[in-house]
Amino acid sequence: MTHALPVNHHAAYPGFTGVVGVVAGLGMLAMGRGHARLVVELAAVTADDRVVDIGCGPGGAGRAAAARGASVVGVDPAPVMLRIATEATRDRSRISWLQGSAEALPVPSGWATVVWSVRTVHHWRDVGAGLAEVRRVLAPSGRLLVLERCVQPGATGLASHGWTAQQAESFAAQCRAASFDGVGIDRRPHARGAVWAVHAVRREDVN
Repeated sequence: MTHALPVNHHAAYPGFTGVVGVVAGLGMLAMGRGHARLVVELAAVTADDRVVDIGCGPGGAGRAAAARGASVVGVDPAPVMLRIATEATRDRSRISWLQGSAEALPVPSGWATVVWSVRTVHHWRDVGAGLAEVRRVLAPSGRLLVLERCVQPGATGLASHGWTAQQAESFAAQCRAASFDGVGIDRRPHARGAVWAVHAVRREDVN
């Protein structure tokens, strides 16, 4: 019997450091424009938004949001990624790059109107704690968007970095349990493959 994998099945990944981290970050910088365009379009970012990018890497999606006039906080646990993001950002008036994790976001409560995580939830250490932090930093009716690469059940190595359909459904269920409304899943063709897009809205507080 095959057991379903958790949505954070690469939580033990040690992270990006040293020369390997620099090479990975520069590769993401060069190849991440398509994902950046996709995420700002799916999140419908406007100049009125305040965006938190969890696992921002070299910062492509954050810069795309800032180009639309949004205020952005990019959060990543890897200093090497934050250095690349800073160096690649010409206009820093709308963007802050801060060290942190999904489970400990360095953002005031209720600040964000949009939170997204692009191909990083499968690395979160604690999905429940991460969703609680997302809910904390989102203003009521704020939007959550998560993108993960579509992968096949049983994939190994680099091909396993993403979600199967079961994992996408599992994450959506965890969003509902964490008091998010309007939870939905889309499978979208992207580049040479496809991505899962899970979207949700922070539920209004009930007094």
